[in-house]
Amino acid sequence: MTEDNKNKTRIARRGDWKTKPMPEQRESFVLYRSFTDREMFALRLGNVPQAMEDKWFWYMEGSTLWAHRSWTGHCIYRIDFKDDNNHIVKVNRDPEQYRCTSIQEDIDSLNRLLDWWTQTPYDHYNEWLSETQDALDKAGKV
Repeated sequence: MTEDNKNKTRIARRGDWKTKPMPEQRESFVLYRSFTDREMFALRLGNVPQAMEDKWFWYMEGSTLWAHRSWTGHCIYRIDFKDDNNHIVKVNRDPEQYRCTSIQEDIDSLNRLLDWWTQTPYDHYNEWLSETQDALDKAGKV
């Protein structure tokens, strides 16, 4: 097995990257979404960033996905997956770590992220381009 193949099939673990715990300032919501077995497999693999453009480190412990910003280690999302597809999400609300305050924006952003993260192979560069375009659109720069 080549080194590239080893990296692609390795499962990300909490200790693979610098992480900070979810702060006490948080909010919860239910994410209504189903996932195929293939998509859940991709999420279970997690992601250890390999380039500066790769802005997310995520891993699963049991049925919980932890999503951290790669540069700061801040935990932004915790998703507790449920069999009935009513997944419980906890989102960071510490304004020094994460500026979003809208559950609807978080639902939209998280769904876009999950669309990227469930692709195999995961394409961090095109996700970065998409996030950059979204930020420019919100700022009225496009």
